[in-house]
Amino acid sequence: MNKRHAATLTACAIAFASAGAAAAGPEDAMNAAGCMACHTKDKKLVGPAFKDIAAKYKGQDVVAKLMDKARKGGSGVWGPVPMAPNPPNKISDADLKAAIEYILKS
Repeated sequence: MNKRHAATLTACAIAFASAGAAAAGPEDAMNAAGCMACHTKDKKLVGPAFKDIAAKYKGQDVVAKLMDKARKGGSGVWGPVPMAPNPPNKISDADLKAAIEYILKS
């Protein structure tokens, strides 16, 4: 697993979270955005589990980096399956940041 893919998948989970509207919380935002179609808290699905993302980046200041990766999308960090870009019209900066911080605390 590499950092780029982890960031991309993390961002995907977050990006779909608000779907253009502020959500009640990071989990609600990720559920509403469909992130849970590819991610779970504790096991790999299509994308990495949140706990694996948190473990990979433990102790690192990567929120801004993961936000950028979520916005751009990509593949290769966690495997060949690409994550689509997640522009601000899909998730606000505030919701994206909250989701990434939530995932990193998993």
